[in-house]
Amino acid sequence: EILIGLVGSEMCIETGIGSDKKLKDILGSIRPKLLLVPLATIAGTLVFSALVGLLLTQWSVFDCLAVGSGFAYYSLSSILITQLKEPFLGVQLATELGTIALMANIMREIMALLGAPLFVKYFGRLSPICAGGATTMDTTLPVITRYSGKDLVFISIFHGIIVDFTVPFFVRSSARFRYGSFFVEIRDLFCFKQAEKVLKIPFTGFLHPDVNGLDT
Repeated sequence: EILIGLVGSEMCIETGIGSDKKLKDILGSIRPKLLLVPLATIAGTLVFSALVGLLLTQWSVFDCLAVGSGFAYYSLSSILITQLKEPFLGVQLATELGTIALMANIMREIMALLGAPLFVKYFGRLSPICAGGATTMDTTLPVITRYSGKDLVFISIFHGIIVDFTVPFFVRSSARFRYGSFFVEIRDLFCFKQAEKVLKIPFTGFLHPDVNGLDT
């Protein structure tokens, strides 16, 4: 909280917002709908990450969701993914996925910093905020202030705080799934049920085939 306060104070000094006589007008012009921007960022990022996961063969959809859930918070997300995936994937693959998360989220922050003018030109003033993810309350805030306008600074800070707090939740939720284990269990359940109908053998759970009366 202290860090956020210091960053906010520094940004206000640099951008001159703290001395702006129209500060009340800026706060009063914030529409409630703009508070939904963090939700749009989260939803868009997760959907895009899932689509990428469908195109890859080495990594599952949940692995890609874990990477995307970093929302440009590369230092935290990469460490969490490496630690959470190590029991499932092993040290090498978990480290590889953590490195991918590190590079992907660093690239997202760099793109938000360098691409802000183009985002504003082609996608509107809110696009740099969505692109910046969790960094919009600190590192990308000066760029957003410059190209999106001072009236969106408070939305940018609010957006960064909300998205920042969701990173551990979404990374942990996605990283706990192994390579589609949830779908594999559904498939196995369907196969066992079908075998039960054909062979007239009662289904007793996900045990060794011999336990259920099926020979390997």
